[in-house]
Amino acid sequence: MRGEERARSQEGEGAVLAVDVGNSVTNLGLFEAGELAATWTATTFERMTADEARSRVASFLSTLEEPVEVADGIVASVVPSLTDAWVEAVRACAGRRPLVVGPGLKTGVKMRYNDPGELGADRVADLAAARETYEPPFLVVDLGTTTNFEVVDADGVFVGGIIAPGLRLAARAVADAAAQLAVVDLRAPASVIGKNTREAMRSGIVMGEVARIDGLVDAVWRELGCETPVIATGEDARAMAALSERVTDVDEHLTLRGLGVLHGLNRR
Repeated sequence: MRGEERARSQEGEGAVLAVDVGNSVTNLGLFEAGELAATWTATTFERMTADEARSRVASFLSTLEEPVEVADGIVASVVPSLTDAWVEAVRACAGRRPLVVGPGLKTGVKMRYNDPGELGADRVADLAAARETYEPPFLVVDLGTTTNFEVVDADGVFVGGIIAPGLRLAARAVADAAAQLAVVDLRAPASVIGKNTREAMRSGIVMGEVARIDGLVDAVWRELGCETPVIATGEDARAMAALSERVTDVDEHLTLRGLGVLHGLNRR
């Protein structure tokens, strides 16, 4: 279902609340008439009760200029211990159990993957949104706790991907493993060659991530036999895209928009 059709299918049904629970941050989005109308980001806690999740939903809705009636919802979670709390919070708000991204949901994406059920919910949402927005072939690079690559070939088929440690995970790993090294702020260094330990770490972590992204894109292009658009999304997408020579587009709300696509496909 394309964007125009999906929007028509949701008109008159009230707003749809989307929740993307990641390892580091949780993104909430509100869809009205099939369009992403508002977003909100919060830190993902290690533990959370349904009451706490409901409080976060209420905080998000309180930021809107006008009251909105939520009629339905969809939840994507890569943190299983938090999924039930968020499902209950959305159910309490919408008055019905939300969709949960997982096996059995229609995605609209052809897949050539050994076990599609293994795909994380965020990866499925990214693919659903990218398929609707970009012409194949293309690569999606989602920069979060992990850096995920999703590869779609010229026929529009998801053929596989790459999962690597993310920028912030790498910074924490270096600080945890080396007693004399501290966690550094993750911004682009003035030069690749660091003049002190913090600059050297910043260069290694930030510019190392950029080099890895560009290098992996080149490797994927060689394997596909063609160059493609490279769409970056996630919490570090804009910063990394500014340094990358391969990223062509930044789509910060790709995952949330993908949840809107999945809702339209499965709640018609």
